[in-house]
Amino acid sequence: MTAGVPTHSVRQKEIVTDYLAALERHVTDLKAGRATHSYEIRDFADILHIHPRHLSNTLHQVLGKSPCDLYEERLMEVARELLNNTRIPIGQIAAQLFFDPSNFTKFFKRFDGVTPKEYRQRFMKN
Repeated sequence: MTAGVPTHSVRQKEIVTDYLAALERHVTDLKAGRATHSYEIRDFADILHIHPRHLSNTLHQVLGKSPCDLYEERLMEVARELLNNTRIPIGQIAAQLFFDPSNFTKFFKRFDGVTPKEYRQRFMKN
């Protein structure tokens, strides 16, 4: 073992891989409008048959991020993609990602510093 370099167990790596795969499936369903609800950490933990705290601790140890951080990053990627590549109204994108329009705007602005409308307008100019 190298000093200062964390090593992770096979099981920890498996949990991370399985979480990321489950997250990707869910995000794909959100993007396609097939999701029936927005998953929470307990939903992912149930899929992986582990306790939510164990999932959270493992992701934090291995990736340095929480499940919520990873989920929000993927939601932002999908939101940007939908804003850039479709003409779907912003309110409909918000609903598709299980936000009400006001919370979607706050969420988006927290990450990108601009509202979804401003983001789309800037993208369309370029």
